[in-house]
Amino acid sequence: MNRPRLVIAAGRDKAILRHHPWIFSGAVKRVEGNPAEGDLVDVCSASGEWLAMGHFQNDNIVCKVLTFNKEESLLPIAELLRRRVVSAIGYRRQLGFFDMASTNVFRLIHAEGDYLPGLVADWYDGVVVLQAHSVGMHRCFPQLVEIFMTAIPVIMAVYDKSSATCPGGATDGFVFGPEVAEKEVVEYGNRLIINFYEGQKTGFFVDQRENRRLVADLSRGRSVLNCFGYTGGFSLAALRGGASYVETVDISKKAIALCDRNVALNFGPEAPHRGVVADVLQRLDAADKRFDFIVLDPPAFAKNHRALQAGLKGYRSINQRAMEALPDGGLLMTFSCSQAVSRDDFQTMLFTAAMNAGRRVRIVRQLPHAADHPVSIHHPEGEYLKGLLLEVE
Repeated sequence: MNRPRLVIAAGRDKAILRHHPWIFSGAVKRVEGNPAEGDLVDVCSASGEWLAMGHFQNDNIVCKVLTFNKEESLLPIAELLRRRVVSAIGYRRQLGFFDMASTNVFRLIHAEGDYLPGLVADWYDGVVVLQAHSVGMHRCFPQLVEIFMTAIPVIMAVYDKSSATCPGGATDGFVFGPEVAEKEVVEYGNRLIINFYEGQKTGFFVDQRENRRLVADLSRGRSVLNCFGYTGGFSLAALRGGASYVETVDISKKAIALCDRNVALNFGPEAPHRGVVADVLQRLDAADKRFDFIVLDPPAFAKNHRALQAGLKGYRSINQRAMEALPDGGLLMTFSCSQAVSRDDFQTMLFTAAMNAGRRVRIVRQLPHAADHPVSIHHPEGEYLKGLLLEVE
């Protein structure tokens, strides 16, 4: 099989030998052949030894590796993808995700964590939403749709939501089944309206499911401020847990409108909830000890390492304001979804925020993403979500 080749410079193959699935352009001595964006390429050492096979990219990450096994690299790509998808589905069946009566939304494919770098797939009660983060994986969507439909016969529809994530762009739309702009799903008893066309990520932040459940466990009798609240996932959990009052703040009018619909769907029009379209920092300035539980789940402030310091400054600012706004004994659940922010970076930032706020702070619990978002031990960067539950005095 004559594929283009990436020849790695001498001494620059250590990460590849450790099976890290990203090959950076600085490690490549030369490119043999003329691969286009998304083409399959073989990766070889400076001495000519075969090392890996993956999708070529015109980027700093020049290749996302699909296999380090030479025998697998000789398989038709559809068969290699089938093996990966079947393994990923089997992992989730083993953990019981397909059998949960109270939840029917979860992640099916978690990119590098399921050895399919560049691919995210989420399950919304029979609708699969695919999102490509590489041209190579997007070109595989026709084969992937067939594989999913064979592996999970109850699939009703497949939606491609890659326009914002696929290099070079893509067109969002249903590639199988009826076109439905919205669908109702259930997460731990809370009914949620998912808008596939306008929703962020694949439509919902599936990775926070277990952390939302923890909010439900801690909210009884509390006044909860859900910042960057999107369509109200944490707010529904707080109301389900018996919060005395919940306020959802987001800068997006559409997000708050859908949040209000979700609250009414679950708890009726008289629920102790208010959706607020506002800047989070301004709302925190005005909070002044009114809320004894604050949730901060902001967007990624540091998209890459070049933006790390500016991102940490942004995280520090909102966390300091939240700490200042809480009464003694108040709880702060705070997150960073920036892959460039390490767990140590995140905790150091919170230490600085606590010192600047003049508050004593306890770490109650570490908060990772859920088990349907597995992390490959060869790719620690896959642990992108960092969260802490804090008590503030």
